[in-house]
Amino acid sequence: MSNLEKYNQAFVDNFGVKEEDLPGLAYQAVDAWDSVGHMQLIAALEDAFDIMFDTDDIINFNSYEKGKEYMNNYGVEL
Repeated sequence: MSNLEKYNQAFVDNFGVKEEDLPGLAYQAVDAWDSVGHMQLIAALEDAFDIMFDTDDIINFNSYEKGKEYMNNYGVEL
């Protein structure tokens, strides 16, 4: 599984959305992406990629696209 596939799967699994709905997906755009869902997504990404997000990055990780930027900052090429 590619890094992009793992990244996408974290969103699909945590928020119950379809992969084609990911572009443009933002915090609180779906009911599941609330504060608890957000932390579950962060934990899933940290586990999948063996990284540890900084607190500021967790707070500012507010969209599918922004998350891609942060993943690159942690050395994960998507």
